Amino acid sequence: MEKKLTYRDSGVDIERANAAVKRIEKLAKSVQTENVIGGIGQFSGFFKISTDYNEPVLVSSTDGVGTKLKIAFMMDKHDTIGIDCVAMCVNDIAVHGATPLFFLDYIATGKIALNTVEDIVRGIINGCQEAQCVLLGGETAEMPGFYKKGEYDIAGFAVGIAERQNLVTGSTIEEGDVIIGVSSSGLHSNGFSLVRNIIERSGLSLDSYMEELGKTLGEELITPTKIYVQCIKKALKHEIHGMAHITGGGLLENLPRILPPGLACAIDKKSWKTPEIFSLLQKLGRVEDREMFRTFNMGIGLALIVSVESAEKILEEIKSIGETAWIIGQVEKGEGTVKL
Repeated sequence: MEKKLTYRDSGVDIERANAAVKRIEKLAKSVQTENVIGGIGQFSGFFKISTDYNEPVLVSSTDGVGTKLKIAFMMDKHDTIGIDCVAMCVNDIAVHGATPLFFLDYIATGKIALNTVEDIVRGIINGCQEAQCVLLGGETAEMPGFYKKGEYDIAGFAVGIAERQNLVTGSTIEEGDVIIGVSSSGLHSNGFSLVRNIIERSGLSLDSYMEELGKTLGEELITPTKIYVQCIKKALKHEIHGMAHITGGGLLENLPRILPPGLACAIDKKSWKTPEIFSLLQKLGRVEDREMFRTFNMGIGLALIVSVESAEKILEEIKSIGETAWIIGQVEKGEGTVKL
Protein backbone atom coordinates (compact mmCIF):
# COMPACT_ATOMS: atom_id res chain seq x y z
CA MET A 1 0.00 0.00 0.00
CA GLU A 2 1.39 3.39 -1.01
CA LYS A 3 2.39 5.58 1.93
CA LYS A 4 0.20 8.60 2.56
CA LEU A 5 2.24 11.77 2.29
CA THR A 6 2.42 14.40 5.01
CA TYR A 7 3.63 17.98 5.09
CA ARG A 8 6.65 16.76 7.05
CA ASP A 9 7.48 14.26 4.28
CA SER A 10 7.54 17.25 1.91
CA GLY A 11 10.11 19.07 4.03
CA VAL A 12 8.00 21.26 6.32
CA ASP A 13 8.09 20.27 10.00
CA ILE A 14 5.35 22.15 11.86
CA GLU A 15 6.47 20.79 15.23
CA ARG A 16 9.99 22.12 14.66
CA ALA A 17 8.52 25.46 13.58
CA ASN A 18 6.45 25.60 16.77
CA ALA A 19 9.55 24.84 18.80
CA ALA A 20 11.32 27.75 17.07
CA VAL A 21 8.43 30.08 17.96
CA LYS A 22 8.64 29.06 21.62
CA ARG A 23 12.36 29.86 21.68
CA ILE A 24 11.74 33.22 19.99
CA GLU A 25 8.92 34.07 22.40
CA LYS A 26 11.18 33.40 25.37
CA LEU A 27 13.89 35.68 23.98
CA ALA A 28 11.45 38.44 22.95
CA LYS A 29 10.21 38.89 26.51
CA SER A 30 13.49 40.62 27.37
CA VAL A 31 12.61 43.60 25.16
CA GLN A 32 8.88 43.88 25.81
CA THR A 33 7.44 46.97 27.50
CA GLU A 34 4.09 47.96 28.97
CA ASN A 35 3.14 49.17 25.47
CA VAL A 36 2.98 45.58 24.19
CA ILE A 37 -0.46 43.99 24.37
CA GLY A 38 -0.37 40.21 24.22
CA GLY A 39 2.75 38.40 23.08
CA ILE A 40 4.50 36.57 20.26
CA GLY A 41 2.44 33.95 18.45
CA GLN A 42 -0.81 35.73 17.62
CA PHE A 43 -1.74 36.66 14.06
CA SER A 44 -0.56 40.23 14.67
CA GLY A 45 1.40 42.19 17.24
CA PHE A 46 -0.31 44.89 19.30
CA PHE A 47 1.45 48.05 20.42
CA LYS A 48 -0.19 50.85 22.40
CA ILE A 49 0.94 54.29 21.22
CA SER A 50 1.69 56.97 23.79
CA THR A 51 -0.61 60.02 23.78
CA ASP A 52 2.24 62.39 24.65
CA TYR A 53 2.38 63.69 21.07
CA ASN A 54 0.37 66.64 19.70
CA GLU A 55 0.65 65.55 16.06
CA PRO A 56 2.28 62.12 16.01
CA VAL A 57 3.76 60.78 12.78
CA LEU A 58 4.61 57.11 12.33
CA VAL A 59 7.93 56.59 10.53
CA SER A 60 8.65 53.16 9.00
CA SER A 61 11.48 51.36 7.27
CA THR A 62 12.21 47.89 5.93
CA ASP A 63 15.51 46.33 4.89
CA GLY A 64 17.64 43.21 4.88
CA VAL A 65 21.30 42.33 5.25
CA GLY A 66 22.14 41.53 1.63
CA THR A 67 24.95 39.19 0.69
CA LYS A 68 26.69 39.70 4.02
CA LEU A 69 24.66 36.60 4.82
CA LYS A 70 27.16 34.64 2.72
CA ILE A 71 29.86 35.56 5.24
CA ALA A 72 27.70 34.25 8.09
CA PHE A 73 27.12 30.99 6.20
CA MET A 74 30.82 30.53 5.47
CA MET A 75 31.79 31.20 9.08
CA ASP A 76 28.80 29.36 10.54
CA LYS A 77 28.31 32.37 12.80
CA HIS A 78 24.76 33.68 13.08
CA ASP A 79 24.52 35.67 16.33
CA THR A 80 25.36 39.09 14.86
CA ILE A 81 23.42 39.11 11.60
CA GLY A 82 20.25 39.99 13.51
CA ILE A 83 21.94 43.13 14.82
CA ASP A 84 22.68 44.11 11.22
CA CYS A 85 19.03 43.69 10.27
CA VAL A 86 17.77 45.81 13.16
CA ALA A 87 20.42 48.46 12.51
CA MET A 88 19.59 48.83 8.84
CA CYS A 89 15.96 49.56 9.73
CA VAL A 90 16.17 51.63 12.93
CA ASN A 91 18.99 53.85 11.66
CA ASP A 92 16.83 54.82 8.69
CA ILE A 93 14.07 55.81 11.12
CA ALA A 94 16.31 57.65 13.57
CA VAL A 95 17.84 59.95 10.92
CA HIS A 96 14.41 61.54 10.54
CA GLY A 97 14.30 62.37 14.23
CA ALA A 98 11.96 59.48 15.10
CA THR A 99 12.14 57.14 18.07
CA PRO A 100 11.94 53.45 17.11
CA LEU A 101 8.95 51.73 18.73
CA PHE A 102 9.00 48.18 17.48
CA PHE A 103 10.66 45.77 15.06
CA LEU A 104 9.41 42.71 13.19
CA ASP A 105 11.56 40.09 11.49
CA TYR A 106 11.16 37.64 8.62
CA ILE A 107 13.43 34.60 8.48
CA ALA A 108 13.11 32.12 5.61
CA THR A 109 15.08 28.91 5.23
CA GLY A 110 14.93 25.53 3.54
CA LYS A 111 14.89 23.66 6.83
CA ILE A 112 14.59 25.23 10.28
CA ALA A 113 17.72 24.65 12.35
CA LEU A 114 16.63 25.55 15.88
CA ASN A 115 20.05 26.62 17.15
CA THR A 116 20.68 28.80 14.10
CA VAL A 117 17.29 30.49 14.37
CA GLU A 118 17.88 31.07 18.07
CA ASP A 119 21.27 32.66 17.32
CA ILE A 120 19.73 34.93 14.69
CA VAL A 121 16.96 36.03 17.05
CA ARG A 122 19.46 36.55 19.85
CA GLY A 123 21.18 39.05 17.58
CA ILE A 124 17.85 40.71 16.82
CA ILE A 125 17.17 41.00 20.55
CA ASN A 126 20.60 42.59 21.10
CA GLY A 127 19.86 45.07 18.33
CA CYS A 128 16.45 45.91 19.77
CA GLN A 129 17.95 46.44 23.21
CA GLU A 130 20.51 48.84 21.79
CA ALA A 131 17.83 50.69 19.82
CA GLN A 132 15.49 50.59 22.85
CA CYS A 133 12.63 49.15 20.83
CA VAL A 134 10.40 46.09 21.07
CA LEU A 135 10.54 42.87 19.06
CA LEU A 136 6.79 42.76 18.39
CA GLY A 137 6.55 39.73 16.13
CA GLY A 138 7.78 38.10 12.96
CA GLU A 139 7.68 35.09 10.69
CA THR A 140 9.91 32.05 10.40
CA ALA A 141 9.19 30.32 7.09
CA GLU A 142 10.35 26.82 6.22
CA MET A 143 10.65 26.58 2.42
CA PRO A 144 12.17 23.25 1.33
CA GLY A 145 13.87 23.28 -2.05
CA PHE A 146 14.08 27.06 -2.13
CA TYR A 147 17.32 27.60 -0.21
CA LYS A 148 20.55 25.62 -0.15
CA LYS A 149 21.26 23.55 2.94
CA GLY A 150 22.36 25.78 5.81
CA GLU A 151 21.27 29.01 4.09
CA TYR A 152 18.51 31.46 4.95
CA ASP A 153 17.36 35.01 4.30
CA ILE A 154 16.41 37.65 6.81
CA ALA A 155 14.51 40.91 6.50
CA GLY A 156 13.22 43.40 9.02
CA PHE A 157 10.55 46.03 9.40
CA ALA A 158 10.56 48.82 11.98
CA VAL A 159 8.15 51.54 13.03
CA GLY A 160 9.02 54.69 14.94
CA ILE A 161 7.24 57.82 16.04
CA ALA A 162 7.99 61.55 15.90
CA GLU A 163 6.28 64.85 16.54
CA ARG A 164 5.46 66.20 13.10
CA GLN A 165 7.07 69.58 13.73
CA ASN A 166 10.25 67.84 14.86
CA LEU A 167 10.73 65.65 11.78
CA VAL A 168 14.20 66.00 10.27
CA THR A 169 13.88 65.92 6.48
CA GLY A 170 16.74 68.09 5.22
CA SER A 171 14.40 70.90 4.13
CA THR A 172 16.18 73.43 6.38
CA ILE A 173 19.69 72.67 5.09
CA GLU A 174 21.37 75.82 3.77
CA GLU A 175 24.60 76.96 2.23
CA GLY A 176 27.39 77.18 4.79
CA ASP A 177 26.13 74.35 7.00
CA VAL A 178 28.79 71.90 8.12
CA ILE A 179 28.72 68.11 7.81
CA ILE A 180 29.54 65.96 10.82
CA GLY A 181 30.54 62.36 10.16
CA VAL A 182 30.17 59.68 12.84
CA SER A 183 32.42 56.63 12.63
CA SER A 184 31.17 53.31 11.35
CA SER A 185 32.11 49.95 12.87
CA GLY A 186 33.48 48.84 9.51
CA LEU A 187 31.71 47.70 6.36
CA HIS A 188 28.29 47.52 8.02
CA SER A 189 25.96 45.68 5.59
CA ASN A 190 26.76 47.11 2.18
CA GLY A 191 29.12 46.30 -0.67
CA PHE A 192 29.56 42.62 0.13
CA SER A 193 29.14 41.45 -3.45
CA LEU A 194 32.25 43.45 -4.31
CA VAL A 195 33.96 42.31 -1.11
CA ARG A 196 33.44 38.64 -1.92
CA ASN A 197 34.66 39.19 -5.47
CA ILE A 198 37.85 40.80 -4.15
CA ILE A 199 38.45 37.98 -1.66
CA GLU A 200 37.95 35.29 -4.30
CA ARG A 201 40.35 36.96 -6.72
CA SER A 202 42.97 37.59 -4.03
CA GLY A 203 43.10 33.94 -2.99
CA LEU A 204 42.55 34.84 0.67
CA SER A 205 40.13 33.01 2.94
CA LEU A 206 38.00 34.20 5.86
CA ASP A 207 40.45 32.41 8.17
CA SER A 208 43.36 34.50 6.87
CA TYR A 209 44.89 36.54 9.70
CA MET A 210 45.45 40.12 8.52
CA GLU A 211 48.19 41.96 10.36
CA GLU A 212 46.78 45.37 9.46
CA LEU A 213 43.40 44.41 10.94
CA GLY A 214 44.70 42.60 14.01
CA LYS A 215 42.20 39.81 13.39
CA THR A 216 41.09 37.37 10.73
CA LEU A 217 39.38 38.65 7.62
CA GLY A 218 36.20 36.82 8.60
CA GLU A 219 36.12 38.41 12.05
CA GLU A 220 36.37 41.84 10.47
CA LEU A 221 33.72 41.21 7.84
CA ILE A 222 31.14 39.80 10.26
CA THR A 223 31.37 42.86 12.56
CA PRO A 224 27.77 44.07 12.98
CA THR A 225 26.41 47.37 11.74
CA LYS A 226 26.52 50.17 14.29
CA ILE A 227 23.18 51.34 15.69
CA TYR A 228 23.03 55.13 15.92
CA VAL A 229 19.75 55.61 17.81
CA GLN A 230 21.31 56.77 21.09
CA CYS A 231 23.88 58.90 19.29
CA ILE A 232 21.13 60.70 17.38
CA LYS A 233 19.05 61.22 20.52
CA LYS A 234 22.00 63.01 22.11
CA ALA A 235 22.60 65.13 19.02
CA LEU A 236 18.93 66.12 18.81
CA LYS A 237 19.34 68.19 21.95
CA HIS A 238 20.46 70.79 19.42
CA GLU A 239 19.06 71.84 16.06
CA ILE A 240 19.91 69.49 13.21
CA HIS A 241 19.09 70.42 9.61
CA GLY A 242 19.51 66.97 8.08
CA MET A 243 20.81 63.45 8.71
CA ALA A 244 21.79 60.60 6.41
CA HIS A 245 22.38 56.94 7.17
CA ILE A 246 25.37 56.04 4.98
CA THR A 247 24.38 52.70 3.50
CA GLY A 248 24.55 51.37 -0.08
CA GLY A 249 25.83 54.13 -2.33
CA GLY A 250 28.10 55.58 0.34
CA LEU A 251 28.46 59.31 0.93
CA LEU A 252 28.16 60.01 -2.79
CA GLU A 253 24.62 58.65 -3.10
CA ASN A 254 23.14 59.14 0.37
CA LEU A 255 23.92 62.78 1.14
CA PRO A 256 22.14 64.07 -2.02
CA ARG A 257 18.93 62.35 -0.85
CA ILE A 258 18.43 65.02 1.84
CA LEU A 259 19.70 68.12 0.02
CA PRO A 260 17.24 70.85 -1.04
CA PRO A 261 17.50 72.01 -4.69
CA GLY A 262 20.47 74.22 -5.50
CA LEU A 263 22.82 72.74 -2.90
CA ALA A 264 25.73 70.31 -2.93
CA CYS A 265 28.23 68.86 -0.46
CA ALA A 266 31.99 69.27 -0.40
CA ILE A 267 33.72 66.48 1.55
CA ASP A 268 37.31 66.51 2.78
CA LYS A 269 38.20 62.82 2.72
CA LYS A 270 41.38 63.54 4.71
CA SER A 271 39.37 64.84 7.67
CA TRP A 272 38.83 61.40 9.22
CA LYS A 273 40.80 58.17 9.58
CA THR A 274 39.55 55.54 7.15
CA PRO A 275 39.50 52.07 8.79
CA GLU A 276 42.12 49.64 7.52
CA ILE A 277 39.58 47.25 6.00
CA PHE A 278 38.76 49.76 3.28
CA SER A 279 42.40 50.37 2.41
CA LEU A 280 42.98 46.62 2.32
CA LEU A 281 40.03 45.96 0.00
CA GLN A 282 40.99 48.85 -2.28
CA LYS A 283 44.54 47.56 -2.57
CA LEU A 284 43.55 43.91 -3.13
CA GLY A 285 40.87 44.76 -5.67
CA ARG A 286 42.63 47.73 -7.28
CA VAL A 287 39.41 49.70 -6.84
CA GLU A 288 39.35 53.38 -7.78
CA ASP A 289 38.69 55.99 -5.10
CA ARG A 290 35.33 57.10 -6.45
CA GLU A 291 34.11 53.51 -6.72
CA MET A 292 35.10 52.94 -3.08
CA PHE A 293 33.14 55.99 -1.96
CA ARG A 294 30.14 54.98 -4.08
CA THR A 295 30.06 51.43 -2.70
CA PHE A 296 31.20 51.62 0.93
CA ASN A 297 30.69 53.95 3.89
CA MET A 298 34.49 54.42 4.09
CA GLY A 299 34.33 54.79 7.88
CA ILE A 300 31.40 57.21 8.09
CA GLY A 301 28.16 55.46 8.99
CA LEU A 302 26.12 58.55 9.85
CA ALA A 303 26.25 62.12 8.58
CA LEU A 304 24.62 65.11 10.25
CA ILE A 305 24.23 68.50 8.58
CA VAL A 306 24.11 71.35 11.09
CA SER A 307 24.73 75.06 11.38
CA VAL A 308 28.25 76.31 12.05
CA GLU A 309 27.05 77.64 15.43
CA SER A 310 25.73 74.23 16.57
CA ALA A 311 28.54 72.04 15.25
CA GLU A 312 30.87 71.98 18.26
CA LYS A 313 28.03 71.43 20.75
CA ILE A 314 26.73 68.51 18.72
CA LEU A 315 30.21 67.03 18.43
CA GLU A 316 30.50 67.20 22.22
CA GLU A 317 27.15 65.43 22.65
CA ILE A 318 28.17 62.65 20.28
CA LYS A 319 31.58 62.19 21.87
CA SER A 320 30.06 62.15 25.38
CA ILE A 321 28.69 58.64 24.73
CA GLY A 322 31.99 57.31 23.40
CA GLU A 323 31.37 57.84 19.69
CA THR A 324 34.01 59.23 17.35
CA ALA A 325 33.00 62.05 15.04
CA TRP A 326 34.58 64.71 12.84
CA ILE A 327 33.60 67.72 10.78
CA ILE A 328 34.08 66.25 7.32
CA GLY A 329 32.76 68.93 4.97
CA GLN A 330 30.30 71.69 4.24
CA VAL A 331 27.27 72.56 2.16
CA GLU A 332 27.72 74.84 -0.83
CA LYS A 333 25.84 75.89 -3.95
CA GLY A 334 25.38 73.16 -6.53
CA GLU A 335 22.96 70.60 -7.86
CA GLY A 336 22.81 67.64 -5.51
CA THR A 337 26.37 66.40 -5.98
CA VAL A 338 29.08 65.39 -3.53
CA LYS A 339 32.59 66.62 -4.23
CA LEU A 340 35.54 64.73 -2.74
